[in-house]
Order: sequence, then C-alpha cells, then structure tokens
Amino acid sequence: MSKVAVFGLGSMGYGIAQSLIRAGHEVHGFDVVPQQVDKFRAEGGADGELADIAGGLDAVVVVVLNADQTEAVLFGDEGIVPRLKDGAVVMSCATVPPQFAKDAEARCEAVNVHYLDAPISGGSVKAAQGQLSVMAAGTPDAFTAARPVLDATAETVFEMGDHAGPGSVMKSVNQLLAGVHIATMAEALTFGMQQGLAPDRFLEVISKCAGTSWMLENRAPHIIDGDYTPHSQVDIWLKDLGIVLDIAKSNKFSAPITAAALQQYVAASGMGLGREDDAAVAKVYARNSGQQLPGDDS
Repeated sequence: MSKVAVFGLGSMGYGIAQSLIRAGHEVHGFDVVPQQVDKFRAEGGADGELADIAGGLDAVVVVVLNADQTEAVLFGDEGIVPRLKDGAVVMSCATVPPQFAKDAEARCEAVNVHYLDAPISGGSVKAAQGQLSVMAAGTPDAFTAARPVLDATAETVFEMGDHAGPGSVMKSVNQLLAGVHIATMAEALTFGMQQGLAPDRFLEVISKCAGTSWMLENRAPHIIDGDYTPHSQVDIWLKDLGIVLDIAKSNKFSAPITAAALQQYVAASGMGLGREDDAAVAKVYARNSGQQLPGDDS
C-alpha cells in the first residue's frame, strides 16, 4: 500500500482518487472547494491536514487545471515538493507546456523527488474506472516510484521518454485533435439540423460511418439531451488549444485548423458558456444560424 495525495478533485481527479482507494492505497484528497474534500473523505478518503501528512507521502498526483495551478501546488508558498521525503514521486497530469514539465522535473530532482510528466486522457468515466491512458515521460526511477499509482489508475501507459517533456508534447497533439473534433462535431450536427436532419438521427448514422470520432460519439449525446453539465468545460479549450498554438508559434508551425476551432470556443466563452460542457460550442453555431437546439426553450 502506498500513501498518496491527489490535488484537484474535479471530474478527473476525483475518479483517479477513487481508483486509488479501490486498489487499497491510503489516499488523501485536496481541492480548493472544501465540499469536494468533505465528500471524498466521506467516501473513503483519508483524513489529515497536508502539513501533517506531507512527509510520509510516497506519491503526489496533481490533476489541476493548468501550469499556474500546478506550479502553486508543487512550488508555491504552501508547495508540496519541499516537504516530500527523498524518493517520493510527483505525477503531474495537467496539460502544460513541455518546457514547464522539463523545468519542474529539474526542480524536483534538486530535492531528491522524482517527477513524472504524465498527462492523461479518457474522460471522467474512465478516470473513475481506473482505465485512463497516460502519456508518461520521466526517468526509470520516476516510473518505478509511480508504478503503484499507474497500475491503479491507467489501462494504458505510453512510455514517451526517459525525461520529462515528451509526455506533454504528445498530450498537446491529442488535445489538438480532440478540440478540433468537438468543434467539427458541433459544426456538422448543426449543419445537418439546418437541412432538416434530427440530431439523434445524425448520431445514429454518423457513428456507423467513416466521419465518426470518439469525441463525436461522446459529446453529441450531450447536445441531443440538452444536458451541458460539465464533464470538460468550454474554457478548458481556451487553455489547451492556446498551448498548442503557443508551441506552434515558437516552432514556426502553421496550425490554421486549430486556430479556427479555438475561435469557436472563444465565442462560446464570450456568450457566457465557459463553465458549461464543451459540447456547448454547438450553441455558437445554433446562434449564428438561427436554430434552436434540443432543450433550448428560449
């Protein structure tokens, strides 16, 4: 049994923490929302203030929003890294720029803490089932230290390299595709609706045709049901596609399709939809074409 702290009990982090408990680990959960911490402890999470348990941790899993929040958790005024014992491992799961991952690895190594650049994919359902895909990069010792966490939370672990950075590079590639696919799904669905196709019929047919994608099959039902409870928020894509375009710019790589998709998420956020499920990008297309989506009574 390992002693693990999970920082960030959102849709992904909560599922990771639950999977670790099922695997028999002692799991401490921390979040800026106190109710999430209380809920987690009521469902089997371990008690204990961070200051009291930090020195005994074997692993820290960081599942927060971005690089700034990861920085705060690891190295901020109340940062966890200086308080960890020698040989503990940080598994960093947020989508961050590759250079951030490289720098974080060096700062952890300076205090004898391992760092695994470990972005995740699979969504909240697979997180809760312990079946995530992890795009991981780090030293062999980092992988060894993180193995109990990986075994409990991941169905597939892609070992991308022996130092941090390549994991975050691969995640940026995945996010380019995923963000574009959601926006394209919304465009195609509303395009069909304007010509008389019912959205449920769209999903029934396209999910069996070459034009389908995992994101189409996962997100189109949200639109059909008129349910925009956030599993992944619109505003996530402002960050993630922004990271893709920052990397592209620094490498003088043109990514016009990514840029076009990002503008649709920016428009959705500007409409006040930033905290809704990312399928709400369809509302941009509906507004611009004068359509009414399922569940829209306005």
